[in-house]
Order: sequence, then structure tokens, then C-alpha cells
Amino acid sequence: MSSHPAPAPPVHDVPMPEPRRDLTPAMFTVISQVRARLAGRPELATLFTQCFPNTWQTTLEDLPEGRTFVQTGDIPAMWLRDSAAQVSPYLALCAADPEVRRTVAGVLLQQAHLLETDPYANAFNREPGNEYHFDVPAPGPWVWERKFELDSLCSVLWLAWRLWRATGELPLDLRPTLERILEVMETEQDHDGRSDYRFERPAEYCVLPSDTLVRGGRGAAHAPTGMVWSGFRPSDDACTYPYLVPANMFAAVVLRQAAQLVRELYGDAELAGRAEVLAADIREGIETHGVTEHPEFGRVYAYETDGLGHWLLMDDANVPSLLAAPYLGYCRADDPTYLNTRRMILSDANPHYHVGEHAAGIGSAHTPGRRIWPIALCMQALTAQDTPEGRAEVVALLDTLARTTAGTGLMHESFDPDAPDTYSRPWFAWANSLLAETVLTRLDVIAERA
Repeated sequence: MSSHPAPAPPVHDVPMPEPRRDLTPAMFTVISQVRARLAGRPELATLFTQCFPNTWQTTLEDLPEGRTFVQTGDIPAMWLRDSAAQVSPYLALCAADPEVRRTVAGVLLQQAHLLETDPYANAFNREPGNEYHFDVPAPGPWVWERKFELDSLCSVLWLAWRLWRATGELPLDLRPTLERILEVMETEQDHDGRSDYRFERPAEYCVLPSDTLVRGGRGAAHAPTGMVWSGFRPSDDACTYPYLVPANMFAAVVLRQAAQLVRELYGDAELAGRAEVLAADIREGIETHGVTEHPEFGRVYAYETDGLGHWLLMDDANVPSLLAAPYLGYCRADDPTYLNTRRMILSDANPHYHVGEHAAGIGSAHTPGRRIWPIALCMQALTAQDTPEGRAEVVALLDTLARTTAGTGLMHESFDPDAPDTYSRPWFAWANSLLAETVLTRLDVIAERA
């Protein structure tokens, strides 16, 4: 045995750069209009003004062949999930703003390119590197990290669908990308029987025990359910049980959207039918295996299950989450099972729900301790019902977000609800974009109470 200690896990502390991309006239117009409507809430107006352009000005880089690289923030890599969410508040501008349309289209082109590189990876390098060279098997040079997260595949289809709906066109033929995604999802419906994927990280490199998969890298024992297996959550933490219900909800939605897209755009009924069959299998699996009876809350969705009679009842701040089910399009905000689930996960029945002096909300095992994620507070506002109580909830949540930035005027990964000056990741573009999207989506509700 070597007498030299193993190297410590990678640590990243990248400062946020000065703005390096000019806003377009349409973006200036959006900011001006929102500020005018939030005149009675100056803190929130300032927060939106800072958050809305953050992804655009600090994380995007033009690449050859019309592609766009999207840095997640203080980690110099591109996540498929994060990148789709980061450009989400700009999609409404794509129809009328050629520069925004070109840039967002470039994100989709880059995502499709990265999927061809490795459809099991969750994050990719800007240029060849070996950040996680110690993982088993070792990732390729273009892969930052090879944690298979079902929502990564879903996010590519989600961005494609929304860009097509906004502009009526796509910058690529989506069919090869969809075929690749279907191939992986269909394989992972029977992970033990059909898949070669495994992932292990040596213990000396694990920041958390959830950085690696059990059972020799194969993940926890399970039985086929119709759902798609996932090794890791959108938090990049290993699943306890490998059928991650929120990710499968996302898959059921985007596969139906992709089916409509390829049928209408390309006239490809065969590929559309294949996507619809998989979507139906997944939804049936969720409703058969992903629900259980809670003694206090009634019929609820589990966060994870294994098809063997075990359920994990919790929620994580990262999206897709159970809280986000209506936002993803899986169900209505007033669906009875969703409402039962929402009550459960916004209570101490959820081990990651925290209440403090300055805020109450959902955190993540990814940031141990009493930490709340602004992403979860935004999602709570986006999924609140359109009732007097729901509208009051929206306003209260956004006021909380405006008061807990520790004077930075930006969102963070997480913060201490008793001491918001204690926070993680000062440059986390996904959270900034989701705050902007929440304000834009709920602007009428906020403005009427300003």
C-alpha cells in the first residue's frame, strides 16, 4: 500500500465573471417592463434585474458549427439538465429576437452533439479533460462526469419541444437524437437484464457516500416496472431506489411531446408511436408502482421505488422533483394525489424540509444540514394553485427569495434559513434563471398585490 495519501476530491471556487455578452434590445424591454410592474416591490424588481440576464451574460459561449456551450456557473462544465433550465426564461423571446433564437438553438445543437458523445453522461467538458479520471469506468475526455440521470435525456427533448413551439422550427433533425434517447430509455427499463452501465467512485474520492452506486456499480436491487432506471438524482446523488419517480414523470411528458413533434414536423408516425408506447409504459409504471398510502396524507407519490415493495417518501429541491410535477406537465396543480404529496413534502414528513427564522422550504441531501434551496422555493411558487390562498403563497415566497440573498442580489444553491448570510455557490446560474422564470410566469399575481 502506498504511503502517500490519496488526492482530495476536486474543489471548485470560480469567481463569477463580469458581463461578457450584451443584452439584446428585447431583453432590455423585458427588464424595463417587469421593473415597471414591480415598482411596489423594489427588492424583487432588483432581484429580477440581476437574475434574468445572469445566464446570458456570464455562462454562454459560442462554439463552431453554431453550437453554444453553457457553463453551469462556478463549475466549468455543461450539464444537460442545467443548460436547458438556464435558457428557459429566454425561450419566449426566440420568435422575435434572432440573436436569442440563434443562441438557444445553439444550446440544443450542443446538447445533441454531447448525447452522441456519451448518452449516459450528466455533464461535459468545454475542452478535453479528466476531472473524474478515478471513476470506474473512467469517463472519456469530453465527459466531466458520467453519472446516468434520466432527467438529462428528458431535458434535451424538453428544450427541443419548447423551442419548436416558440419558433415553429428546429436547428437540426431531431429524429437521430430521439432515437438515441429511446434506445437508452428502453434499455434501462430492464437495467439488470440489458444494460452495461455501471458507475463506481473510489471511497477516497467520495465527498458523500451517495457519490457512488452500490452493488458493484449496478445500483440497488430492483424489479422491472415499466419505468426507466436511473442511477442518480438531479442533485447528482445516487438514488436509494433506482426508479426515480419525478424523473419518470418528466420522461412520460417529454416523450409524448417528442411524439407530437416528429409526427407534425417530419411525418414520422413510426418513431412517434415508439415514443408514445414508452411514455404509456412509464406512466403506467408510475401509477402502479410509484404511489403508496401514507397514514397521514393518504395516496401519495413516492420519490423513489424499487418495484419490490419499497418506497422512499421525501422530496429533493432539484428539478425534476415531486413538487414540480405540474410544472413538468405530468398532472394538474389541483390533482388530488399531487395535493396529498405536496402536503407531505412541505412538512416535517419530508426529511429535507426545513423551517427557520427567515424561510421554510425544501433542501437536498446534496447540501447536508439545515439548508433551503431557492430552486425549491421558486418551484413552490410556480406550482401553487390559482386560488386566493395560492396567490398569497406565491407573493410570500417571492418576497422571501428577495430577502434572503445576503445582499448579493442573486440566487444561491442553498442557504441557512436561520442565517441567510450562510450560503453555498454564489454563482449558480440555474437558480438565477428559475427565479427570473418564476417572476415572469407569476407577474400578474405579484403585480396585483404590489
